[in-house]
Amino acid sequence: MQNTSNTTNAQGTMMRAKLGTKDYALMAQAAALMAVCSWISIPAAVPFTMQTFAVFLTVGLLGGRRGTIAVAVYLLLGAVGLPVFSGFSGGLGYMMGPTGGYIIGFLFSALVMWAAEKFIGKSTPVLVASMVAGLLVCYAFGTAWFMVVYSKGNGAIGLGAALSMCVIPYIIPDALKIMLAALLTRRLRKHVPN
Repeated sequence: MQNTSNTTNAQGTMMRAKLGTKDYALMAQAAALMAVCSWISIPAAVPFTMQTFAVFLTVGLLGGRRGTIAVAVYLLLGAVGLPVFSGFSGGLGYMMGPTGGYIIGFLFSALVMWAAEKFIGKSTPVLVASMVAGLLVCYAFGTAWFMVVYSKGNGAIGLGAALSMCVIPYIIPDALKIMLAALLTRRLRKHVPN
């Protein structure tokens, strides 16, 4: 009897793990949304795009697994040269440049959000906290990357200088993007199939 129970549990796990056509369609739409949001440049003292907003919204709406896969698809599209990044740019050369670490950091943001969802839950406070944690991980990875790549071409750069160039001007816009993504996730999540 226990073998039957174990088989049923294994089949249930496989059913939950399997992605269907709707899942692939949602992930493709999310990757397209990230591309469109990367092309939207908001004029400010330091112009910024809506990429991070799209990453947070994607993982919030689709959940950790599908959201992380959608972010990975978006990054792969850019890596093969499709113009999905800001300024209609793409390619490995762009990703390996000084700010490429922030783009790759989107994947780490999604993974942090997925882990929070899996181990803590899907409540709005958890979602917002995971977005903030994901953003901090993205900042940390991207800044370390920036310092290494920048120093190869221009000489050493200190952490304070790197943060003042790449992080500090974006803190307030990114906080606003988190608030908007959390609000939209809360309102739209019931309309997205699980």
